[in-house]
Amino acid sequence: MNYFSSDFKLGILGGGQLGKMLLSDTRKFDIQTYVLDPSDEAPSKIACNKFFQGDLMDYETVYNFGKQVDVLTFEIELVNLEALTQLENEGVKVYPSPKTLKGIQNKGTQKDFYTESNIPTAAYLRFESPLHLQKSVGNNEITIPFVWKCTEFGYDGNGVKIIRQISDMDDLPHVECIAETMVPFKNELAVIVVRNPSGEIKTYPVVEMEFHPEANQVEYVICPARIDEKVAEKARAIALNVSEKFNHVGLLAVEMFQTQEDEILVNEVAPRPHNSGHYSIEASFTSQFENHLRAILDLPLGNTESKVAGVMVNLVGAEGFSGDVVYENIETILGWDGVTPHIYGKKQTRPFRKMGHVTIVNENMQEARRIAEQVKNTIKVISQ
Repeated sequence: MNYFSSDFKLGILGGGQLGKMLLSDTRKFDIQTYVLDPSDEAPSKIACNKFFQGDLMDYETVYNFGKQVDVLTFEIELVNLEALTQLENEGVKVYPSPKTLKGIQNKGTQKDFYTESNIPTAAYLRFESPLHLQKSVGNNEITIPFVWKCTEFGYDGNGVKIIRQISDMDDLPHVECIAETMVPFKNELAVIVVRNPSGEIKTYPVVEMEFHPEANQVEYVICPARIDEKVAEKARAIALNVSEKFNHVGLLAVEMFQTQEDEILVNEVAPRPHNSGHYSIEASFTSQFENHLRAILDLPLGNTESKVAGVMVNLVGAEGFSGDVVYENIETILGWDGVTPHIYGKKQTRPFRKMGHVTIVNENMQEARRIAEQVKNTIKVISQ
């Protein structure tokens, strides 16, 4: 099929910042794009050929949208699986497949999959509701502290809470959840795997993630991770195994813990472009977004290695500010070498909302990390 400057249509479910950055590469290749998103102010709206507003969880909306395109992908996992399955049955190419997404969409099902597939992961128990969880804690079946996670609809730190005392369970939402053993880890790592339908597969270098202590969001992504090469090789091998077991097409971001004993435990995965790969736009030979596009179109995959060291800083809404967004001191950081801001196009800011990111590239990792800290302390996402 001729994808370029032709009648071919690529559909993207979700019009957030991931879709917007993916669309940058579709525009580079002149590929027609249709986007579906619930918000009329979705960041992707300015970058696609046709934009449709609608509910991603509604069967008819997703089905009718998918019938208009040749290949369908997504930038968010919360989409209607039944509609995707029907579209696939009718000949629309859906990547990653509904079968892959079904094993990932629910975090409890995802954890079960790791256990059944002999993939190393932290010990856990599943519960129908917080009431069942509290009963289990009362019976000493679970030891505090532990990590509580809702199995569905969590994102960017939402739906995750560390339970350090009994009272921390008082305000948990009444949804299915898992209780996960706290892992005394050295580092939180991630490996992005890219695979096309023909079976060509590559991994990006291992990245290291530094988290905000309150928001449970990634503050910095550092590539390459500052870890021993043997640990890096182990992480990439486990990520490849996870990819093989899920049989995914496109990108798969595998988030991991490096324990004190240098074991690697899989935390969770995302079958799409991911925050841990944003550095690749400037630092890699081929960005994660271009490689996702190459993969779902079954084109040869690009070089995943880095040209230089890269550090990404997430730009999130400052505490105490809500409303029309202002990026304070952005002109200052634009004057620094190797610093590139990406503004996502969300008009309204609120505390800890992801509003953009900044990539710092440098031949020297320590220098890149130093500048990243300077960027973090200089630019502020506030409101008018």
